[in-house]
Amino acid sequence: MIVIPAMDLLGGRVVRLHRGDYDKVTVYGDDPAAVVAGYLDAGATWVHLVDLDGARDGRATQAALVGSLLARFGAALRVQVGGGIRTLEQVRAYREAGASRVVIGTRAAEDPGFVSEASAVVDVTVAVDARDGKVATKGWTEATAIDAVALAKDCVSRGARAVLYTDIARDGTGEGPNVEATERLAREVPGALVIASGGIGSLDHLRALAEREVIGAAVVGRALYEGAFTAREALALGSGA
Repeated sequence: MIVIPAMDLLGGRVVRLHRGDYDKVTVYGDDPAAVVAGYLDAGATWVHLVDLDGARDGRATQAALVGSLLARFGAALRVQVGGGIRTLEQVRAYREAGASRVVIGTRAAEDPGFVSEASAVVDVTVAVDARDGKVATKGWTEATAIDAVALAKDCVSRGARAVLYTDIARDGTGEGPNVEATERLAREVPGALVIASGGIGSLDHLRALAEREVIGAAVVGRALYEGAFTAREALALGSGA
């Protein structure tokens, strides 16, 4: 299992939301580049960057900041970028800036055909963000009736290389990921990389995910910021591929 350190950006700062609530923001720093440098020093091969402003606003609001991070670290790290990617122009812009994968969430739920178009440009990760098995969009602010597993299967059939699955109720809590739901989804999309996200608060949580061989990767954020374990300890549990 690949362990991917994460960094969420809001207003240029490094933050985390509690269960996706923009009114419950914890700020962890004002220097995103220093955070990424720390991940690199710890041995990371991948980093997951999220423009939370963009996810909420429907456009790549912090594209300039993300672009500067790609310019500085893109040669040393593979970077997966998400948040507000709703157009092919932005997909191309991030590819040209050095992103290895782009994450498409809201646009994938609203228009799955867009995944096919984006996949012709760059490797795509579809973000499947769910409450009680149903997809939420627009920075998790809007509920839908779309089944999470059905969306994942459809988008993989259209070319998505990876699925980032987040149980919103667990995100930012440190209470543990939804291992069972992530495994169920992974078994429905054989051949795609399934990335677990949300709720990881201990090394035991990472080990529980790694034991399910169909789960290929895990994204870790808040636990690193709050010192539950170090990036080096987390990365030692993964393949780093």
